[in-house]
Amino acid sequence: MAKKTVRDLNLKDKKVLVRVDFNVPLAKDGSITDDTRIVAALPTIEYVIAQGGKAILFSHLGRIKTEEDKATNSMKPVAERLSQLINKPVKFVGVTRGKALEDAIAEMKSGDVLMFENTRFEDLDGNKESKNNDELGKYWASLGDVFVNDAFGTAHRAHASNVGISANIKEAVAGFLLEKEINFIGGALENPKRPFVAILGGAKVSDKIEVIQNLLKIADKVLIGGGMAFTFLKAQGFEVGKSLVELDKVDLAKELLEQANGKIELGFDVVTGKAFDANTETNVRDFDSIPADEMGLDIGPKTVERFKEIISSAQTVVWNGPQGVFEMEKFENGTKQVALALAEIFPNATTIVGGGDSAAAVAKFDLESKFSHISTGGGASLEYLEGKVLPGIAAVHEA
Repeated sequence: MAKKTVRDLNLKDKKVLVRVDFNVPLAKDGSITDDTRIVAALPTIEYVIAQGGKAILFSHLGRIKTEEDKATNSMKPVAERLSQLINKPVKFVGVTRGKALEDAIAEMKSGDVLMFENTRFEDLDGNKESKNNDELGKYWASLGDVFVNDAFGTAHRAHASNVGISANIKEAVAGFLLEKEINFIGGALENPKRPFVAILGGAKVSDKIEVIQNLLKIADKVLIGGGMAFTFLKAQGFEVGKSLVELDKVDLAKELLEQANGKIELGFDVVTGKAFDANTETNVRDFDSIPADEMGLDIGPKTVERFKEIISSAQTVVWNGPQGVFEMEKFENGTKQVALALAEIFPNATTIVGGGDSAAAVAKFDLESKFSHISTGGGASLEYLEGKVLPGIAAVHEA
């Protein structure tokens, strides 16, 4: 998928609209608790500045349903944090449109950085941002000369701040972060080096039906752990005690196992607990001996060894979803061992983490530097893995 990137533009003295994904977690006092998404966008922002562009940044933050939401979801603390990271003033304009914003942009000099207010403030007036209001997309496009989309986290949504601007501006290109997501996830799906192994986890099969269906067409092996594995075990006739099972998806799990023709690997055993509790009594149980009063909360040691064996020979791996309740120390080992096995084959193999909880697990085990790519978009990476066309990427102009 050949898309134009920010490298293809002459940015000197241009007003460069940059859609970033600065949807960062905020503490009650308004401080940022994790600035990963801001840091991820720095290469694009710094490139725009270095090329003499005027960087006009904007992002959504949280969900804005009421006037009260606006008070706790302003981009102001984000602008302040960005200023610290780039060691340069970032002018914050606390509106999403109007004379104050237009005047501030008109006063910008080459290399200046400006951030305007949360794009979703526009959702209080008829969901204009989230519904890709045509007038809003045209207005935002009118504020700049060129548009750089670097927000993969919203690429699965057709919003005014990505698709709307792209449709109304001469040049709409990808930033370095969006380019990286396209190259890694898109590349793995379109032309993976083999063996290609997909590792899936998380709570529910229903969240990942289309991912499984798509990956079964492409991958050589699909390893399934986490809560979703128990619906597959139930489909194979195992009793799973109090483990999480989607009874309405058991027949679907049977169909997927048949379609898989041996590609799906579930392992052999689980670590169980009497309750969903960090201090519960734990046991290791084979699939055929899970007691009625216990629940599976992690993959077991034999499963870990099987998964590590498959991972060790892989050339491309996509991982989406933890293998157990990694937030609890007693049930973190499966997820940790998978992460370590992937770290072991890097950089000889391409290893991709599909955002969300998997990315949180990699951070918890301090292994971020041991992966080829860690996606910044949980929902977007999931839809990408489903094989869907993402509107935010489709709207970027072709090279």
